[in-house]
Amino acid sequence: MGGAYADRVRSVYGWLRGHPLVVDSLLALVVLFLGMSAVGHRHPHVPVPVAVVFVVAMAIPVALRRLYPVGAFAAVVVVGGLEVFALPKPSGSDLAVIILLYTVAAYRPRRVSVAALAVCLVGSLVAMLVWAPHVIHPLYTFTGVTAVFAGPALLAWLLGDSMQWRRGYYRGLEERAARAERERDARAQIAVAAERARIARELHDVVAHNVSVMVVQADGAAFALESSPARAREALTAISRTGRQALAEMRGLLGVLRSADEQDAELAPQPGVEQLAGLLEQTRAAGLPVSFAIEGVPRPLPPGSALAAYRVVQESLTNARKHGGPTVSAAVTLRFCEDQLVIKVTDDGRARSVPADGDGLGHGLIGMRERVEVHGGTVTAGPRPGGGWRVTATLPLSAAAAPLGSAAPLGSTAPLGSVAPLGSTASAGSAAPLGPAGPPSSAESGAA
Repeated sequence: MGGAYADRVRSVYGWLRGHPLVVDSLLALVVLFLGMSAVGHRHPHVPVPVAVVFVVAMAIPVALRRLYPVGAFAAVVVVGGLEVFALPKPSGSDLAVIILLYTVAAYRPRRVSVAALAVCLVGSLVAMLVWAPHVIHPLYTFTGVTAVFAGPALLAWLLGDSMQWRRGYYRGLEERAARAERERDARAQIAVAAERARIARELHDVVAHNVSVMVVQADGAAFALESSPARAREALTAISRTGRQALAEMRGLLGVLRSADEQDAELAPQPGVEQLAGLLEQTRAAGLPVSFAIEGVPRPLPPGSALAAYRVVQESLTNARKHGGPTVSAAVTLRFCEDQLVIKVTDDGRARSVPADGDGLGHGLIGMRERVEVHGGTVTAGPRPGGGWRVTATLPLSAAAAPLGSAAPLGSTAPLGSVAPLGSTASAGSAAPLGPAGPPSSAESGAA
């Protein structure tokens, strides 16, 4: 019941705020009533039509006070000045001067309202001199005029000026709230765009690599189907295994899009440097010989940097397999310097003059560079002087990170810190070590 009443009150108040001319017309009727009540007995020596004209002329500007504040105030000041010399006493319609002074102070700049206040104070002085010339006590006259004329004028100006300040204050609060809401929406849109870009890069890395492996295996199975059924069967098994792995990675990646009530779902961990051995084995099984070497003392990487390193190697090998030709081979080197990790992936395939974007959508080299730059690293890519392609990425290392130790294997056969290639020995160019086991400097890694 109380809520319905409050809603009705708010609706009526809202309607009145939306129709100020109606409210001001009612106020003008009040001024007209106060003036007409004094026409008959307060001005016995003034013709009634003249007194009525003065009252009506004082009431009409009140109805237009919010449409034309300064013009309405000027009109009542002029009519009030004529009234001082035409009528022997003030009337109730003089309240219009106070109402219009409040309106000017509430809706116009302060310099305009101060001028209007000064006009009212001067008018009070003139009214005192004209309407009370025979008062015996001048001090009483001054005090009475101040209380009757100057006092209400000052009070009306103070109320109007306060109302304007409060209106400006609330307007500022509303603007700040609207601006904060717009900024919040903009930040949310930026976050959504960044998340979409991240998911697009992840999907590109997962799909491009695994699908390219499946295509190569399918071509090999079709070629060996009649001559070597056993090899064709192995290729089909590899296709099935690669497809399941791609589905698992995509399921884990798209898990971030689930609703909040599914946050307890099991999501596969993101790959890192430790999973490079499996990536290399999968690449070799797809027909791309890959050698792998580690230089320096391996140290742990943050999860984000480890994922970036894995994706750089994955994308580089995918591009080598797709663009390097049928006889291409690749080499992957991880060089742990004192302050950074240098990842170098080279191949000896045919020369290519376009960036290794993979699908041409800019999610290859561009996505690689964006992913590494997020963690403070850099990526450079381009053709090698002797043919082939080279990708070099650097990721900063924390000086406080402790070495992983020589006993913790990164791959399946070689311990960390060794220079022997991991995994299968069928990879091309994997027998020669790539450098000393000691930690090289950043300058040396840049020269490499």
